[in-house]
Amino acid sequence: MATGRIFSIGYGSQTQSELLNQLARAKISYVIDVRSSPFSRFQPDFSREPLAKSLKDNNIKYVFMGDLLGGRPKDDDCYTDGRVDYRKTRSKDFFCKGIDRLKTAHSKGLSICMICSEGQPSQCHRSKLIGEALVEHGIDVTHILPNGSTKSQSEVIAELINGQSDMFGEEFLSRKSYR
Repeated sequence: MATGRIFSIGYGSQTQSELLNQLARAKISYVIDVRSSPFSRFQPDFSREPLAKSLKDNNIKYVFMGDLLGGRPKDDDCYTDGRVDYRKTRSKDFFCKGIDRLKTAHSKGLSICMICSEGQPSQCHRSKLIGEALVEHGIDVTHILPNGSTKSQSEVIAELINGQSDMFGEEFLSRKSYR
């Protein structure tokens, strides 16, 4: 069975050209947009349409999955005190469907990269929500940092918990309150 590679990247303050260079170095063939709202007032080049066009011009396919894997789900049951509760979100059918699609891409040997706006994976749902769900299925995620270096999913989580293991498991919530 072929196995692909799953990366994650946040464009942060990068230019589109810098991001495209990082994707090319990682040999990415599909970019999976995991933003709930794929628009950027601050960096309009990263809004859905211009990003999809630029990726296509660079032979990279764009797939929007923010409705399934986004960090701000529409389902009110995914929130605790206004913050997204990632444990609750991981149990939802829509999220499981999104993870199944990533697992399928992985099993087909595709090289994909999830994209969001947050540059640091430790501050983003790419690691705390999606990455943790993929690890539960035996799939590692490699996070591409703004400087082009990488961190494994386990390194990002160790950074989040300061190297301390928690015998009760990690219960991550979003950094911000959305409701």
